[in-house]
Amino acid sequence: MNLCSPIMKKKMLICIGVPLALLCCSWGFFAHKHINQRAVFTLPAKLAPFYKKHIDLITEKAVDPDKRCYIDSAESPRHFIDIDDYDAGVIDSIPIHWSAAKEKYQERTLLAQGIIPWQIHFTYQKLVTAFTKKDVQAIIRYSADIGHYIGDAHVPLHTTNNYNGQYSGQIGIHAFWESRIPEMFARDYNLLVGKAVYIDSSLDTAWAIIRESHALVKDVLKIEKELSKEFPKHRQRSYITRNNTLIWSYSDAYTKAYHDRMNGMVESRMRKSIWRVGCYWLSAWVDAGQPELNLKQEAKPDNEEPKANGKIIGREEWH
Repeated sequence: MNLCSPIMKKKMLICIGVPLALLCCSWGFFAHKHINQRAVFTLPAKLAPFYKKHIDLITEKAVDPDKRCYIDSAESPRHFIDIDDYDAGVIDSIPIHWSAAKEKYQERTLLAQGIIPWQIHFTYQKLVTAFTKKDVQAIIRYSADIGHYIGDAHVPLHTTNNYNGQYSGQIGIHAFWESRIPEMFARDYNLLVGKAVYIDSSLDTAWAIIRESHALVKDVLKIEKELSKEFPKHRQRSYITRNNTLIWSYSDAYTKAYHDRMNGMVESRMRKSIWRVGCYWLSAWVDAGQPELNLKQEAKPDNEEPKANGKIIGREEWH
């Protein structure tokens, strides 16, 4: 049997490529874990020991929200917002506060078009409560969760209904931008982002992130579209080894060319993600009254940890 024949390669992709794709939600497992882990080192001396003690758990749980997409129908809208679908795509037409947004639009509409800025705020409130109660388990969970949502909000394609290039002939650009590129280049990025600071409003900051990200959507799509016309077609895709598995993906050369043309965009969004995750953690602790946390208390095993298998409930095109 010739495992290198085109037919066998195609069969291998059918058998192993699809399950692998299911592990590539939003920023990608690699980037989400990286963001939460690095955010720990932005914290001040009074808070850092708690996060450093639980850094492995907070890092691993960074991908729990993506895993919940497989079991919870309410999870998917928490990862995006389709600005284009609101009043001709004018972001200022969307009320910032959830109650006002529900008055202007039906809640069903809001959920269909994504709620990520509000979800960041909702999770922040839960984290403040967890700090107030000194609930170690809850602090870890909501720290990991809010890190995930903040990371997603920094991804331009999480702010548009053309999130996977399906309306511009660029199917696959979502995972290309937020998974393939970080996995290939993040180890070369400067991710030392300085110290976290207190934020006055978790909701206003969430919307500021969305504004930044949405302003980059046109460039994300335009740059790849122009590159695809100039770059030799036969060199745009290739077989690559990922997690010891052979898959068909964007070639190293094409990925590098796209990365270089974006002139540091992905690195910048990762850096801001890391810094802002730290800022949200710090601010929640301050808003809770800066409680002293018990460093001797161990986090209990999470018996309800979601599993990433089966079929996603919601947007499969993220992958």
